[in-house]
Amino acid sequence: MLRLRRSLYVALVAPLALALAACGDKATTDGGNAPAAPVAAVPAPAGTAWRDMVTVTEADGYLIGNPNAPIKLVEYASLTCPACAAFSRDGVEELKEVYVNSGRVSFELRNQIHGPHDLALATLVRCGDDQTFHPLSDQVWANLQTLVSPILSNQPAVEQALTLPPEQRLVTLAQIGGFYDFFAARGLSEDQARTCLADSAAYTRIAENSNRQSQELNITGTPTFLINGRKLEGVGGWTQLEPELQRAGAR
Repeated sequence: MLRLRRSLYVALVAPLALALAACGDKATTDGGNAPAAPVAAVPAPAGTAWRDMVTVTEADGYLIGNPNAPIKLVEYASLTCPACAAFSRDGVEELKEVYVNSGRVSFELRNQIHGPHDLALATLVRCGDDQTFHPLSDQVWANLQTLVSPILSNQPAVEQALTLPPEQRLVTLAQIGGFYDFFAARGLSEDQARTCLADSAAYTRIAENSNRQSQELNITGTPTFLINGRKLEGVGGWTQLEPELQRAGAR
């Protein structure tokens, strides 16, 4: 897993003047429980599918599926994390189709911010309707190299962007990264994107939520998964996660 060091986080987001805070539900890391009894499927309301239902949670995550599912899966993920991209590629479709659609499992995605360009991407995937958050996130991961390369190869321009007034910083970063064309091709106009990125209060809230949850829950790398509040140690991809869901009763 890609490890998020606190010193690196602070170095990257300090120019954005993002405050530290503390709150959130504690996650436990104790394991070793016996497998749970199988959980019965829960039919979706007539004419709907659980995978298409989106709820924005109090933890600032985007939950798909049955909001009352007995098995609640949470992923902390960075939009610039290669391991998160691998999970999106290898596991998310099966997770949605087999587990979320059964009504047994809900899947909540929460952003962990790994720097200003990550914050810009997290702001953009939230810029449209709630239903577009997950598909846009998966699109970002599917094109990760294309989106990250211009940022990494233009560090002087990035550093200069971070000295601008707050309402201009992410707007300029997105220009450097070619984000506007990418999102416009996926239904988010440049005008919409610029408006969202100029809202420094909104993007600061995203970063503050990420930082305080990482501290409260000891999220030290991405992806990090929780099932019913229990943090899964050593689980970094679908091949490790699926048995944990089955162990929790999703079978």
